Amino acid sequence: MRALRRRHALWCPALVALAAVAANAQPATPALEPASKAAAILTWPAERREPYIAALDRFFLTHTVKKGLRVHVLDRGRAIPAFEHGGRGAKDFEAFLAAQRVRGVLVLQDGKIRLERYVAPHSRRTRWNSFSIAKSVTSTLVGAALKDGHIRSLDEPVTRYIKSLRGSAYDDVTVRQLLTMTSGVKWNEDYLDPNSDVARMYGQAPDPGYDMTTSYVRKLPREAPAGTKWVYKTAETNLVGVLVSDATGKPLADYLFEKIWRPYGMERDAAWMIDDVGHEQGGCCLAMTLRDFGRFGQFILDGARVGGRSVVPDTWLAEATRSQVSIGPGAGYGYQWWTRDDGTFEGRGIYGQTLHIDQARRLVIVINSAAAQPTGREAGQARQKFMSDVVAELDEEKR
Repeated sequence: MRALRRRHALWCPALVALAAVAANAQPATPALEPASKAAAILTWPAERREPYIAALDRFFLTHTVKKGLRVHVLDRGRAIPAFEHGGRGAKDFEAFLAAQRVRGVLVLQDGKIRLERYVAPHSRRTRWNSFSIAKSVTSTLVGAALKDGHIRSLDEPVTRYIKSLRGSAYDDVTVRQLLTMTSGVKWNEDYLDPNSDVARMYGQAPDPGYDMTTSYVRKLPREAPAGTKWVYKTAETNLVGVLVSDATGKPLADYLFEKIWRPYGMERDAAWMIDDVGHEQGGCCLAMTLRDFGRFGQFILDGARVGGRSVVPDTWLAEATRSQVSIGPGAGYGYQWWTRDDGTFEGRGIYGQTLHIDQARRLVIVINSAAAQPTGREAGQARQKFMSDVVAELDEEKR
């Protein structure tokens, strides 16, 4: 179930403005020196940063999420010819892998592998840092806690569960508003700003008696009435994680093991980064294999069911994966999922991590990468184009 791993003394300061480091399973892993703090990690050149993205538990405190006893088998389906060697899209595919520093791609349709590619030295055994795709996992655990009766309603106040936030700007914020990042509490998530809230939260020691996240956010001011303004906040998903842990009486890693990892049959242990008091970072940094990313996507695509029984309430996924808040033309935000008007939705993480789910096509696409910048329009457009190319090929094949 849960295992605590201690791999590096530079825990909180080196953890980063967004928990942006992660490490690698390569033989020659570079040392993490004291200068590697917060924003410095986010500005490292990609070739130096990549070795940390693929072995989180070598450098940071983590809890282990044990694999399933029986593996959920992913059978091989027919390969997508266009992306194979000599296919009409092969050249563009290879250029995409190189330009965006993509290290793993998996396409599942109807639960079968249609495309799988790794870039050396990475392989099926590499556990890649999810970064903010972890938010979508944490959200699903909220649904599980509702189903189990640990959380009574999304419209209850957050402070019913996280009592240390009483007397703060979160006093009138509901669980639903935390899930949709509409608390109205002021926050700056600029990954390249060393003075941003996300950088300062990870770089400061917590006050005695508090975990890292609640210690920081309980001092923040309000900028808008609760429920009226959307601002992306990793801290608030960390709070969602604290809430689930407090409500269930279990660490997130244990609850994830119990509700999804073991019963669904994940192939390898996952590692979830924790803070200095043992709380998993609900908003970041759950390391798993490419295929287990795909299995989680398939689990969601299949209605979050194990053995025919849903882990979440019957209406949960429909609510979680539709737009609760409009954030731009054709785009929205659900319960920790990025949504589109065409019905597709995604979990996304910095440096190009993508978990794309298309219910209409029974399709899951996973991209693991170590892009040059944490975020960026050009890189995002390149990923979207690749996924559009996959969809176009599958649609043509169906015709």
